Amino acid sequence: MALLDTPLCDFGWQAPDFTLSDAHGKIHTMSEHMGENGLLIAFICNHCPYVKTIANRLATDTDELITNGINVLAVMSNDYRDYAEDSPENMIKFAAQHGFNFPYLVDETQEVGKAYGAICTPDFFGLNKKGELQYRGRLDNGAMGSSPSELANRDRELFNAMMQVGKTGEGPRQQNASMGCSIKWS
Repeated sequence: MALLDTPLCDFGWQAPDFTLSDAHGKIHTMSEHMGENGLLIAFICNHCPYVKTIANRLATDTDELITNGINVLAVMSNDYRDYAEDSPENMIKFAAQHGFNFPYLVDETQEVGKAYGAICTPDFFGLNKKGELQYRGRLDNGAMGSSPSELANRDRELFNAMMQVGKTGEGPRQQNASMGCSIKWS
């Protein structure tokens, strides 16, 4: 397990549309899930310790985003043939265990992960309602904040950024790169 950082946000990058199945076999198209105020795409997997650490908070924060018109899709791009814990059957269990109320999709060919330039799990892509990238970062800035205001807001970095995207169409210019385990390419 190597800790990786992702590139910072390429503001305005037009997110490519995609169609993937969830672990139950139901088809989902990214553009059909665009919310009235944007869309959050989370590249995650089941076995990553970083994802395991944030999964419950991700579920509660995304529930609130969804009620504010920002829809959510999670994409699992790992090669689950080599990482059985990431299999579709285990994705169903993981999503239920953590209370995910958004589609958790299998990137069987890994084409979506590559098209987005996803590097690690978790890796978050926040789009405005036009499908333009406005946030690429982590769930929070962890223990990096030292002032009381930074510490008070650290658990809501992704949430606050997406709420800003939903209200203004633009993300914050100050963002912290995602950190996590590398995506397991075939």
